[in-house]
Amino acid sequence: MNGQPSILAAEFPPTIQEFFPPSIAPWGGDNPWFTRITLMVWIATAIIIVFFLVAYRNPQMVPTKRQWIAESIYGFGRNSIAKEMIGADGVRFAPYLTSLFLFIFGVNLFAILPGFQISPNSHFAFPAMLATISYVLFNYVGIRKHGLGKYLKMAMVPPAPWYILPLLVPIEFASTFLIRPFSLSVRLFANMFAGHMLLLVFTLGGFAMINANGLLAPVSVLSWLFTIALTFLEFMVIALQAYVFTVLTASYVQGALADEH
Repeated sequence: MNGQPSILAAEFPPTIQEFFPPSIAPWGGDNPWFTRITLMVWIATAIIIVFFLVAYRNPQMVPTKRQWIAESIYGFGRNSIAKEMIGADGVRFAPYLTSLFLFIFGVNLFAILPGFQISPNSHFAFPAMLATISYVLFNYVGIRKHGLGKYLKMAMVPPAPWYILPLLVPIEFASTFLIRPFSLSVRLFANMFAGHMLLLVFTLGGFAMINANGLLAPVSVLSWLFTIALTFLEFMVIALQAYVFTVLTASYVQGALADEH
């Protein structure tokens, strides 16, 4: 990207340099950590916190519209994810699971917002950190309930004949302690990265065809129509990936708490 970017505006149409944003620190100096990506995360976090603080500032028996929306969102996380996946014990995990869903949905939404056009989750570090938090959570609750030795035995030793255990134990170990966090992070990263690249291809394709030959203008319009259609599809992916990540986290917690695997 050429020149000094503004704090909020992204270059349009977006380019591959979106994955390597420069510093936007208003105080100057070399601050590679403070980029548009960092700002998006701060904005999403601030909006979620401020919304719930305002919604519950003066709760009413007959809820206001803001209170009803906040309660509905939390009710979705508590009933449709926490209790549905974990059971009655899932209520104590509802605040985390609801926050996780809202955070992922919020930062993913930047992928289709004009002026941003990229999700922080298209950078692998963010999904990896979210997966690490969920990984620590389900292992912690499992160890706390069963003890380290019993938890490891339940996680790695399936009910099978003894002679096949040397083959199954390494597979179970890799599945529980290596593949789970990796698959959680890669699934979210790959979907958001791919969505950004698809929108990039069709958007830039329209400009490229006009610049190459004016006769291709009708085709360029078709390319931009595909961009609009893909934007609606991307919104569905945004919501679905937030839901899938949260549901899988709840599923891993349920497995760690279960008496038998």
